[in-house]
Amino acid sequence: MKKNITIYSGVDKRGRREPYDKITLNLGEVISIVGHTGSGKTLLISDIEQLSQKDSVSKRMILIDDKVPSYEDRFNPEKKKIAMITQNTKCVTDLIVHDFLSIHAESRNIKNERLIKRVVNLANKFTGEKIEENKKVTELSGGQTRALLFADAILIGSSPIILVDEIENAGINKSEILKYVKRENKLVIFATHDPSIVLQTEKRLIMKNGAIKKIIEHQKEDKKVLELVTKADNMIKMIQEQIRNGEDIDLSKIEGEL
Repeated sequence: MKKNITIYSGVDKRGRREPYDKITLNLGEVISIVGHTGSGKTLLISDIEQLSQKDSVSKRMILIDDKVPSYEDRFNPEKKKIAMITQNTKCVTDLIVHDFLSIHAESRNIKNERLIKRVVNLANKFTGEKIEENKKVTELSGGQTRALLFADAILIGSSPIILVDEIENAGINKSEILKYVKRENKLVIFATHDPSIVLQTEKRLIMKNGAIKKIIEHQKEDKKVLELVTKADNMIKMIQEQIRNGEDIDLSKIEGEL
């Protein structure tokens, strides 16, 4: 894959054609898929992950660089160009973090100890819970696991596309992740309800009744709205921390965040 993927329109849950001909998503872009629960976000993510050729419920067709993907591209795990991170993505290996990353690197013919350390260091920028190389992967928290998988996909994985399906935000630094995936020229697609992610994406694909109903380009007002969302998010985190610590809620600190 050199440039982009193209999504050709399918049908909604009632069999009606989606209101667009095609949508092109380019390497280096971060895209959000938004909509109410049951609107079709996960189905669209699945269509892209499987590089559907009108063989899913939606009847969408996905092209890579304007070409129909090969059988190998679609069904050979070693050839797939897409990495998927979901709420249920877990590492079930009993290996320590260092060995888990080393095996993945070696499977891609990469032997570089410094790269392993870079992945762990990057993962630690994505999470407030420090990850140690000698800790078992199964002992990592959800936030640590997602941070490690993101760092792994960015630095070791050769997949130019990363799909993220409605993961929890707890324990990960979303802004840091967005900054690094853009730097590595990957196409990253989030199915999310989180405004702090949506407001930083180049395009929003609005889902309704199983179909892409609207496409919204990044707006100049989004930056100001993001600042307000960040303030509100920080205020909520402050209150949560006071509650966890068994403290009285400090109204003066809360008002200082407003």
